[in-house]
Amino acid sequence: MPSLPDEPGRPLFPGMKNFWRGGLIFTIANLFVGFGNMGYSALIGHRLTTGGDFGLVNTTLGFMGFLGLPMTMATMATTHYIARFNFSGDDARLQGLLAGCRKFLLRLTVGGSLLAMILIEPLSGFFHFPQHLMIIVLVSVLAGLWSGFATALCQGLAWFKRLALISILTVILRLAFGGLVVWKFPTPEWAVMATGVSTLSFAILFFWRKYLSWPKTVAISPWDREFVLFFIVAAAFAGGGWCFTQGDLLVAKRNFLATDSDALDAYTAAGIFARALPMTVAPLLTVLFTHRSSAHTHGREALRDQFKLLGLYTLGVVVGAAGLLILRSFWLAILAKNTPAAATMLVQLTWTMVFISLIQAFAYWALASRWLKLSLLYGGLGLAYWLTLLYFGKTPADLLRLMPLAAVAAMALLFLGWFLTLQKAEKTKAA
Repeated sequence: MPSLPDEPGRPLFPGMKNFWRGGLIFTIANLFVGFGNMGYSALIGHRLTTGGDFGLVNTTLGFMGFLGLPMTMATMATTHYIARFNFSGDDARLQGLLAGCRKFLLRLTVGGSLLAMILIEPLSGFFHFPQHLMIIVLVSVLAGLWSGFATALCQGLAWFKRLALISILTVILRLAFGGLVVWKFPTPEWAVMATGVSTLSFAILFFWRKYLSWPKTVAISPWDREFVLFFIVAAAFAGGGWCFTQGDLLVAKRNFLATDSDALDAYTAAGIFARALPMTVAPLLTVLFTHRSSAHTHGREALRDQFKLLGLYTLGVVVGAAGLLILRSFWLAILAKNTPAAATMLVQLTWTMVFISLIQAFAYWALASRWLKLSLLYGGLGLAYWLTLLYFGKTPADLLRLMPLAAVAAMALLFLGWFLTLQKAEKTKAA
């Protein structure tokens, strides 16, 4: 079990050596989690044999991510601010900010829960989800919102070892519960419920609750002008990230795949592997974001460290993409979905996710650097990408032809903005 700070009230940041060690452990743990989730997908792929059930489960999970966006948005903003004061060594301010952020996150979680309850019925109707599945979805989304509360605190404090442990426990719970119930009751409802049950892994944070509570600390409200502006930008960032990585699932559900069960299963099977590409290496961007969010990590040595993270991230994307393209028949056979249609879809989706993975690298760097206009551009590009797919992707062929082209266009625009912003920052520094 990971080591803990000596006492509440002492600086909580673990130091650069432990930071790198924790980030590496978190990344390795995520690889284990990725294989575990793949194992769960293989299980439901073999057990859900009724046409369309496999696709329904996976598009429902994308819908749950959409409903959980408020907490994702808050997590980005609070992680950045907690990290800034955590790295600065201003322990008194950090403790006060933590107390204030806990209040903010608590209220947002309650508000997000109410919003999810209000929106779930009209949204499920728009995207053609069956009503009998929505109760399970709502319970799972509410559980996910509360787990996001804990994630924000852990990321901001650079508690990557704890996040690694929680991630491993999450996938173990998903496999154990899902394996038992789906084997006995092979229905989409039980398959989706396993994801909600897996969030119980966050209960382990109760063992460390004294390190997150200071009874005598006066809460400092984070709601100054700077935080409000950054929260708006972080919200656009989180929304753009969902549009790029998961938005196509709802496009497919809305436009055509609900009436074609074979295409639905093939598309979501290919999508599981393609989406695993950015998700598997995403912890490196999480570490990069926390590292660069600090006020003092913009020096030359810190910059080298951050470029090392980007290099590892890019290498992971390239190696992962090659593995998917070369062994696509093997991967799809694991899910019992090895069909010519799924293999073709996997090629197109893999290329799309390569471009989206690079887009995310630029976006995380921009947000951590507080390049707010560029982060807003990322959010706007994500929304434009999703709306383009929603409007023009009426058939499987149209959607799959459009996705890589739209992703390349978004990447080119974001890279241009990133390059110009970097040049401007260098000129300002030189002046």
